[in-house]
Amino acid sequence: MYYLVYAIFYLLSLLPWFVIYLISDGCYFLVYYVFKYRREVVANNLLIAFPNKTDAERKLIAKQFYRNFTETFVEAIKLLSISKSEMKKRFVLDVNHLKTLTNSYPKINLVSGHYFNWEFANLGISLQSDLAFMGVYKPLSNKTFDRLMLGLRSRFGTILLASNNFRADFRTHSKGSYILGLVGDQNANDTSKAFWIDFFGKKVPFVKGPENGSKLYNTAIVYAYFHKVKRGYYSASFELITDKPNSYKEGDLTKILIKKIEDSIKQEPSNYLWTHRRWKHVFNPDHHAHLVVD
Repeated sequence: MYYLVYAIFYLLSLLPWFVIYLISDGCYFLVYYVFKYRREVVANNLLIAFPNKTDAERKLIAKQFYRNFTETFVEAIKLLSISKSEMKKRFVLDVNHLKTLTNSYPKINLVSGHYFNWEFANLGISLQSDLAFMGVYKPLSNKTFDRLMLGLRSRFGTILLASNNFRADFRTHSKGSYILGLVGDQNANDTSKAFWIDFFGKKVPFVKGPENGSKLYNTAIVYAYFHKVKRGYYSASFELITDKPNSYKEGDLTKILIKKIEDSIKQEPSNYLWTHRRWKHVFNPDHHAHLVVD
C-alpha cells in the first residue's frame, strides 16, 4: 500500500506549480465555504487576539489564513520531488548569519511559532545548516501516511524525533552538535505543569520544554520567524535570544519567546495557525497563581 500511495503523491509532486495552486484554490473553497472547517474556532481566536479590529478586518484575516492553511498542505506535495536548488530559491535565509550562529554555538534550540510554511522551513533549514538539524513530530495513526511524511520531512537530512519517545530518542543525539527545532507556543495539556503567560492579553498555559531543555543542555536559544513572501516563496529570520539560558529566572525565557511570537503574529496575522484553540484553558487563580510568569 505504501508504494502505491507514494507513487501517486510523487506523480502529483511533478505537476507544475500553477496546477498545484489550482488544486489549492479548490481545497480552499471546500474547506472554507463547504465544510466550514473550524470557522467558529478561528473567528473566536481572532476576536480574542484582535478585539479592536472590525468584523470585516477579522473576516479578511480569516480568509487569508485559510488560503495559507490549504496552500501549506498542498505545497507539501511538491516537497517529495523538489530539488535542492529550487528549495534554496523558495525558502530563503541569511546563510551567513546562520553560519555565524552555528560556528559560535554548537548546540542550538531554534524556537518558533506555528507559522506557514513549517514544512518548507524544515527542509530549507536542514539543507542549509552546518549542524545536524532535528525536528520533533507527532506520529500519524495511519502507518502508510506516517511513513510518507517521515520520508518527505527527512529528505535533506532532518533527524526526526517522535514526540511520544522524545527523551529517549534525543538522548542519543544530545552529546553532539545540533540545531533542535521546537515550537514555543504549544499549549500545555497539564495546566498544573505549565508556565501561565499573557498571550494577547489572556493567560495561556505554555509547555516548559523549550526552556527547560535549553537549561538542561546549556544550549543557545534562537528565535526563528518564517515570512511568506508570495505563493510558494518563504523567508526566515533568526535572532539570538541568549547563549546563557541558566542565567534567567524560571519562566522568563518562555515569556520572552511568547512575546516574540505575539509580535510576529501582529505583523502578519494570516500567517499563523488559528485553527487550534489557543485559549481553551481557563486560568484559575486558586490553582494556577503560583505558575504565573509576570
